[in-house]
Amino acid sequence: MREALLIAAVDPLIGGVLVLGDRGTGKSTAIRALAALLPPMRAVAGCPYACDPEAPAAACPHCAGGAPRRAETRAVPVVDLPLGATEDRVVGALDLERALTRGERAFEPGLLARANRGFLYIDEVNLLEDHIVDLLLDVAASGINTVEREGLSLRHPARFVLVGSGNPEEGELRPQLLDRFGLACEVATPADIPTRVAVVRARDAFERDPAGFHAAHAAAERATRETILAARARLGAVAVPDAALEQAARLCLALGTDGLRGELTLMRAARALAALDGAATVGDAHLARVAPAALRHRLRRNPLDEAGSTARVARAVAEVFAA
Repeated sequence: MREALLIAAVDPLIGGVLVLGDRGTGKSTAIRALAALLPPMRAVAGCPYACDPEAPAAACPHCAGGAPRRAETRAVPVVDLPLGATEDRVVGALDLERALTRGERAFEPGLLARANRGFLYIDEVNLLEDHIVDLLLDVAASGINTVEREGLSLRHPARFVLVGSGNPEEGELRPQLLDRFGLACEVATPADIPTRVAVVRARDAFERDPAGFHAAHAAAERATRETILAARARLGAVAVPDAALEQAARLCLALGTDGLRGELTLMRAARALAALDGAATVGDAHLARVAPAALRHRLRRNPLDEAGSTARVARAVAEVFAA
């Protein structure tokens, strides 16, 4: 899970991370902790969509006015999307205060606007209402939120990394939404006593002295932030040879994945992992490490194979890379 989140932080094009597993295993805690590890970003001052100052202004209704754009440094947004959020809260709606007090028809940005260039986190994503899922699918595919309601007609950028968590026992994700996640991880309750004791001690230490706990781990957080920055800087220089792409294609063919999104995600994730490792070229080891997360949620159900998706990917990896 940690590796998948770091990969998504290095290359947002991967498409986000889905974390499924038992209750009480720290899924939400780990995802929300990502905010403290992300290096700050440059954004247009005063822009509610946190536009990149180097990007064209035409796509943003705030920046398209032609006024000089001043840059500022902001924290990368990690926005929570609650299960009970209304459609107006998610996509934005008419600013009622300005409409009533000034008679102006103005747009009040929603959660998708706040999440632009950042992360949108949905806890219990498998319980999300269908009409909100439909909205997310449209925006995730285009990177643009289109609002046509209450006399408003507006488009604004909404490119974000989708991160979800949930317990599969409480319900399954719609296949369309599942396919939008680049990486999927399974988290299980630790089965060894030393790990369980270490987790309980760490949680107790945090509750007793949150400031001291943060101070004790500040150096490790800085090191992780520097690792992400360094990996981003060398990502474009990491080579993906044809041999690696052929191995990725063989693996997807062996597993019978639909379409080519599996190969694309596998290639991008392996490249980001190589950048995190400081490697100049993607190799079989990188592909093998990211294959379970990139492919386990893209497999068709096979009634003749009782093995789980993770076991099927591991078996295919052993067969393909041994050839």
